[in-house]
Amino acid sequence: MTSSLVSLNATAPVPPLHENALPMPHIFYGIIAICVFLALLAILWSFRNVASKTRPTRPQGKSEH
Repeated sequence: MTSSLVSLNATAPVPPLHENALPMPHIFYGIIAICVFLALLAILWSFRNVASKTRPTRPQGKSEH
């Protein structure tokens, strides 16, 4: 029984595959992704050391005791 189902499926016609064309070459997707990640890195880099700039500073000569 099982072998007849396998042979029936094996002889069934395979529909033709349709190739989906991309709107641009595949290498450009990687280039765009790298550009996006670099832009996000630039945004992240612009916020470096912001916490120390907004924190009130103590006078250098005096300590809190």
